Amino acid sequence: MSAGPVADYRGYQMIEPPAPSRPSAWWQTRSFAVAMILLAAVPLLLPPIPPLTDLMGHMGRYRVQLEIGSSPWLHQYYSFHWALIGNLGCDLLVQLLGPIFGLELAVKLIVMTIPMLTVASLLLVAREIHGRVPATALFALPLAYGYPFEFGFINFALAMALMLLLFAIWLRMARTGKLRWRPWLFLVLGFALWVAHSFAWGVLGILCFIAEVVRARKAGTGWVRSGWLAFLACLPLAPPALLLVPWPGRHGEAPHGTFDWFNWYFKWLWLASVLRERVEQWDLLGAELLYTVALSGLIWKPWRRYEPTLGIAALLLFGVFVALPRVLLGSAYADMRLVPAMLAIAILALRPIANRRVSTAIAAAALLFFAARITVSTLAFLKFERNYDVQLKALDQVPMGSRVMALANIPCRSAWYTSRMEHLSSMATVRRRAFVNDQWVAPGAQLLRIAYPPAGRYFSHDPSQIVRRPDCRARNEPILELALEYFPRDAFDYVWMIDMPRDRWPVDPDLVPIWTGNRFGILYRIVHHPAAGSATASSDTPKGSVARVTQ
Repeated sequence: MSAGPVADYRGYQMIEPPAPSRPSAWWQTRSFAVAMILLAAVPLLLPPIPPLTDLMGHMGRYRVQLEIGSSPWLHQYYSFHWALIGNLGCDLLVQLLGPIFGLELAVKLIVMTIPMLTVASLLLVAREIHGRVPATALFALPLAYGYPFEFGFINFALAMALMLLLFAIWLRMARTGKLRWRPWLFLVLGFALWVAHSFAWGVLGILCFIAEVVRARKAGTGWVRSGWLAFLACLPLAPPALLLVPWPGRHGEAPHGTFDWFNWYFKWLWLASVLRERVEQWDLLGAELLYTVALSGLIWKPWRRYEPTLGIAALLLFGVFVALPRVLLGSAYADMRLVPAMLAIAILALRPIANRRVSTAIAAAALLFFAARITVSTLAFLKFERNYDVQLKALDQVPMGSRVMALANIPCRSAWYTSRMEHLSSMATVRRRAFVNDQWVAPGAQLLRIAYPPAGRYFSHDPSQIVRRPDCRARNEPILELALEYFPRDAFDYVWMIDMPRDRWPVDPDLVPIWTGNRFGILYRIVHHPAAGSATASSDTPKGSVARVTQ
C-alpha cells in the first residue's frame, strides 16, 4: 500500500515516496548494502599507508599537531595553533584517535572509513528519494574512489560522505513527519559539517533547499511561496556563513587567492578524470560508462525518468562546477572536487525501472563494474605501496629531528599515471620528527605554519620538493640542477632524492651517498663547512652532520 500525503506543521503537505508493492530485489536488501559497504574498504585493507597523493603531507601535519608540545625537535621547525576553520574533519579525528592507535594506524582507519561511509550514504539517499534503491543507483558506488579521494583530499572526501548522510536524514525527517525537531538537529549538524569542510556544507545547503522547494511544489504550493518556505526551512544551516566573514580579534588569517576562471581545458580534464587512478584507458572507459548511465534518462521523456529533487540538484551543481575557478580561496582543484558528487547525484536521480528483468540485468552489470573497479584499485594500491616501501628504507639512515631536503621525481603534469610520490617525504616528519620542505603554506586553510627561516622563502615548503622534466613542470616547481645548486645547504642535513633515476644522481663532494634504492632513489648526507658567525652549529654523527638552530 502506498503512503499518502502527510500534513506539515508549516501548513503544506509532504509527499512520501511510494512503498514498494512487491518483495525487494536482491540489490535492495540490507545484506547487499552491508556487502557493498564492506567491499568498498578492500583496496585499503593491506597497505599500511593509504597510497593517496596528498595524504602523507597531511600525516606530516598530524604528527606536528600531536607532538609539537612534547617533541624536542618539531617546535624548532613548525608552529601550530588551533583555530576554528572549515577544514578540520580528519584533523579532529586524528587528535582523538592518534593517541589511542598511533598516528599511522589512526589515519588508515579514518581513510578506510571514508569510501565505506560514501557507499552507505549513496544507498541511503537513493532509498529516501525513490522509496527503494534503483538498479541504476549502483553505478554511483565506484565514485567512492573518485579523483578527489585518490588525490588525498581526505577532509573534503569525508565531509562529502557526511553531507550525503545528512541529506538522507533531512529527507527522512520530512518523510516521517519529524519536522519539528529538524531545525534544532541541523543547527548542530550543519555547523559540524562546516567544521569538517565548508565546501560540503555549501553543497548540503543547495540539496536541502531544492528538496524543500520540490516538496512544497508537490503539495500544490506556488513557486514564490515554495521558495520562501524552503528558505525558512534551511535557515538552521545558515549560521556557519558568519564564520566566513572576518571579524575583529579573530585568530588566524583568512583564506586568500582565487584565480583561473573558466579554464575549459581543465574543465574537460576534470570531467574525464572522475575515476582517474592508474590505467588511463580503464579509467576513461569507466567514466564514459557512468556519464552514459547518468544521461540515459534524456533519451525519452526526461521529466519522467529523473526524480526532480536530484535532477535539478545535478543541473545546478553542474552550473556551479562551470562557474567555480580552479583555485578558490587558496585551495587548488576547487572545481575538480565537485565532479564525483555531481555525477553521483545525476545517477541517483534516475527513477527505478518497472521491468524486473531489465532492472536485474542493470543491477548485475553495475555490481560487476563496481567489483572490477575495486579489484583494479586493490592491485594499483598494492603496486603503489611496494614502491613506497623501497623509498622509505632511506629513513633508516635519518636520525631523529634531522632536516631533510626532499626532491621527488614526478611524471609530467600531462601524464595520466602518477607515482604518488609528491608527499612521501613527509614520512620523515611522521617517523623521524624531521623538517622536510614539502608542507603547504595555506593561511586560513590549515593550521600548521613553517617556522624555520634558514630554509629560505622558497625551499621551506611545497612545491619545492616536486621535480619534473623542465619542459613539463609547473611554473613554481624547481629545476633539479638549479635546486641542487641554490638550496641553502647549511639549513639541511640530508638530500633525499625520491624515485630519482640513477642518471640524474648528482656527483658532488659535499653530498655523500649513504643509501641507494637500486636504480631509483638516493639519500645524501650533506657535508657542512661552518664558518665563523654561522647561524647554525654542527656536530658530526655516524649517520650525518646534524645541525641545530642556535638561540
